[in-house]
Amino acid sequence: MKKILLLLVSFMLVASLSACAAPQDDAPRKVTLKVFMTFPRFQEQFEDYFEQFKVKMLAEKNIDVTIDLEMPISDQADQILKARLSTNDAPDLFTLHAIADIPSYYEAGYLSDLSNQPFASELLENVKDIVTYDGKVVALPLESLAWGYLYNKDIFEKYSLTAPQTITEMNNVVKVLKDNGETPFLLAFQESWIPQLMTALAIGGVVTSEKPDFVDRMNAGTASYTEIAKIFDIIDIIMNNGTEKPFEVGNAAASADFAAGKAAMWVQGTWQAQAILDINPNINIGTAPLPVSENVNGSLINLSVSTSLALSPTSKNKDVALELLNFILDKEASSALFEELKFNPVAKFHDYEVFPWADEAMSYVALGRGYRDLSLPGAVTGEQAKLLQSYYAKTVTKAEFIATIDEVWANSLE
Repeated sequence: MKKILLLLVSFMLVASLSACAAPQDDAPRKVTLKVFMTFPRFQEQFEDYFEQFKVKMLAEKNIDVTIDLEMPISDQADQILKARLSTNDAPDLFTLHAIADIPSYYEAGYLSDLSNQPFASELLENVKDIVTYDGKVVALPLESLAWGYLYNKDIFEKYSLTAPQTITEMNNVVKVLKDNGETPFLLAFQESWIPQLMTALAIGGVVTSEKPDFVDRMNAGTASYTEIAKIFDIIDIIMNNGTEKPFEVGNAAASADFAAGKAAMWVQGTWQAQAILDINPNINIGTAPLPVSENVNGSLINLSVSTSLALSPTSKNKDVALELLNFILDKEASSALFEELKFNPVAKFHDYEVFPWADEAMSYVALGRGYRDLSLPGAVTGEQAKLLQSYYAKTVTKAEFIATIDEVWANSLE
């Protein structure tokens, strides 16, 4: 009997020790997600939002998520991402430009079909259309934009000025500002994507109002930038009436300068509003369409979904990546995020007050003076950015600018 009891106790002890040594059934699953985003100015906001996601996943799914967030500056992001995608080192989630990038990324096999994800059915229809390709929703929209250039409404009101609608009106505004010791335009060329916004708006206005088939004909090899050379009319006005030493000024410094009233206008999108307001909460920001001719109908607001979030088909943690993707448009949490980022609503349930500069932009759209962002080859956009820096420095002429872009566009089609 004692032998039996001893054996029984020994068996129970071994079983107990084995149980202690074995992994617990309720131990959380550990997952690391690689997230690549071109939002360095919003890094803090996204890091805070991702912390909410991590808490939610641990509590509801018993998954311990680590998010490896990479946010390179805009000038480097495109090159870095393409290198990663082409070498099978794709992040789980990555941002891209909805209009410029989706077609080529989709054809290269870099995008997942997200049509059946919960967020897809909640998108506003005009927004959903822009992130749909080949009949599939292939990205989650983040920035839904209605933008032109920014202007300091207090400076304009001080001299009884209104936002100019033609080249002649712009020249008059510039003269009044300079006569009163004000600098008309803020120039920041340290990062090439900022001056490139001049061509984005100028080309959009000229092409939409005068050459609606221009992009199609460029893609067919039957057009040239000589047809839209008038874009330099407004570009020259901006460059000849701007702040000094622009190559020493990056985005952050430019935001501080604009917040301090060092220039009356800045060709920069409404996405920069938060950075400006962080420095000067009392600044009165306006948004207006950039004049490109004497035709008011060529002065247009750009309507676009720019930065969007996509899922790599090669993600090894696709289930968790999809959870994060849908959390970006969570019905309970995302309105606060989008409001803080100063983004326009993209989902039916987004319920927050939009900002005065967004209302001002949409007032032009209501008059029929808006255009859908043009789809230019990425190589063209990148080359325009570099050429504008050279054009300002007078190392490239208009003719050389045009010839180079024609060649780059043609090469991008090969």
